[in-house]
Amino acid sequence: MENLALTLIYVHALFGGIGLISGIAAITLKKGSLPHKRSGKVFYYAMIISSLVSLVVARMPGHENLFLFLIGVFTVYLVLAGNRALTLRSGTKSNADMTDKTISGVMLLASVLMLIIGIVQKVRHTGGNELLFIFFGAFGLYMALNDFRTFRTFRERKNAWLKSHLGRMVAALIASITAFMVAGLHMQTLIAWTLPTIIGTGYIAYWNIKMKERVVAPVPGK
Repeated sequence: MENLALTLIYVHALFGGIGLISGIAAITLKKGSLPHKRSGKVFYYAMIISSLVSLVVARMPGHENLFLFLIGVFTVYLVLAGNRALTLRSGTKSNADMTDKTISGVMLLASVLMLIIGIVQKVRHTGGNELLFIFFGAFGLYMALNDFRTFRTFRERKNAWLKSHLGRMVAALIASITAFMVAGLHMQTLIAWTLPTIIGTGYIAYWNIKMKERVVAPVPGK
């Protein structure tokens, strides 16, 4: 069993590395270009495989880790929701379907669970990951609730699909970078866990403002 776990850890690390490299390539390439789309597709599949493998490892005897399991669920949600956001473009479909709602609904429940665990650990002074449970639980809850808002309004909001796609894919890249820092570089600190998220959130906010400026920019000559 331990040999199987070790093999799965290597598989997880391999695809996580591929996801990290392709994800960095995707955000540096011109948005909408063919290289961007191709690197984004590699990132999507690599992160799905890496995260699903991590879910298995996190529940194996001797490797049980509820926090890492829930982070794996979080990462799967991010890449699935980020990819599904592309279907919310104008003319693609008129309403969010059951798949969209299920993905976000599972993340909503997982986020609430993380918050509860974190709060209980904080009150009882047990565990050690209580701040991380609360931090990622709150972050996941915000994203899941925002998904349902987008589902209701994406037909009226021109860039809703793009904001959702960008936000979730960048967040998935943040998860990859965080995993590299914590597992690869053995930086087991609160800063290592949260700094990529803080920087990535700033990057997302920058692009949201930029997209908003494009929408409201005056037409030349008017």
